[in-house]
Amino acid sequence: MPGNSFGNIFRITTFGESHGPAVGAVIDGVPAGLPLDKEDIQFELSFRRPGRFLVSGRREKDEPEILSGIFNGKTTGAPIAILVRNNDVISSLYEEIKYKPRPGHADLPYIMRYGYENWDYRGGGRSSARETVGRVAASAIAKKLLMFTNTIIAGHLKSLGNIELDTEVKFDDILCSKYSPVRASNKDIENKFIELVKKATTEGDSYGGIAEIFVENPPPGLGEPVFDKIKADLAKAIMSIPAAVGFEYGLGFKLAKMRGSEANDEIIIKNGKLGWKNNTSGGILGGITNGEPIILRCAFKPTSSIRIPQETIDLRTMNESKISVLGRHDPAVAIRGVSVVEAMTSLVLVDHAIRSGVIPSVKIDNKEAEIIQERWLRYKEACKPLEESQ
Repeated sequence: MPGNSFGNIFRITTFGESHGPAVGAVIDGVPAGLPLDKEDIQFELSFRRPGRFLVSGRREKDEPEILSGIFNGKTTGAPIAILVRNNDVISSLYEEIKYKPRPGHADLPYIMRYGYENWDYRGGGRSSARETVGRVAASAIAKKLLMFTNTIIAGHLKSLGNIELDTEVKFDDILCSKYSPVRASNKDIENKFIELVKKATTEGDSYGGIAEIFVENPPPGLGEPVFDKIKADLAKAIMSIPAAVGFEYGLGFKLAKMRGSEANDEIIIKNGKLGWKNNTSGGILGGITNGEPIILRCAFKPTSSIRIPQETIDLRTMNESKISVLGRHDPAVAIRGVSVVEAMTSLVLVDHAIRSGVIPSVKIDNKEAEIIQERWLRYKEACKPLEESQ
């Protein structure tokens, strides 16, 4: 089956291409009674939107249109269709790419799979990171629905190039990193990231980075036996993101260098309940959530579209050639990638929460809707920049 859909009960299908008329998503499996409006979707989309400082210069408002599934300000239980129109498209910048596939990109594999005559080379077509607009739009619904269990998801940029945050961070700082131009969780690392991005832009090059996601108050017991483990579904979700090259949770690959006596997390009584001493497993054991905060990371490769000339093949002559990629591209795709990793994490968690019966699958009653709305507004308020919230 074509891989354009994701999820079991809470299921999304994304559509659209980078330079087509629109992108978006159809979301099925949302219970009736969830308060939802355009502003909820816009809030999440604003953090992955291009046209801002230090990211792609493409000027898109990313204004969502909700086409179905909402009545009187609440979900009806029917599929929700969200459309986001592409307004700032300059396809002429990609004419050379029509004959010269870009190194590091999906251009040539798409040609091999679908045929040259069917390949949409404009901005990368379907393989463009523009496709992730639909994922983030859908995640606004997922994140709001997760307020049923008071589960909050926040991410930040842990490293960029060879610069890495090596101090512990508070969840509130991670939450407010949304308003950092480089998704940094403190000013010191923000300034270092900014200088690196400026350097890449000046040199026509790019950098990779690592997004780190924290999930507060995840419901315990999420994850199905063997093949639908929560770690397996998270890995699939996150590795489906454009430019993602690695996934880990908890201590991740560090565990491969440890002894069992170092790695095992001791079980203790914490706040009157069973818990784990250090949460080295990142909130997941046996593929099942254990109630501790979920901590995961996604490694992004450097943006492949760079101005520095690179070798390729001219498909018209099959001779060696050079290409310097023009257009408007992120000098570090990991910056906006943080929002997409948050989105995919939320989609996995809400799907498993519904599958496990933790969140109702059919209808949310009025009292539950009020609690969700109150928590959602508190979440949005907590995300405000410090100077606005004072």
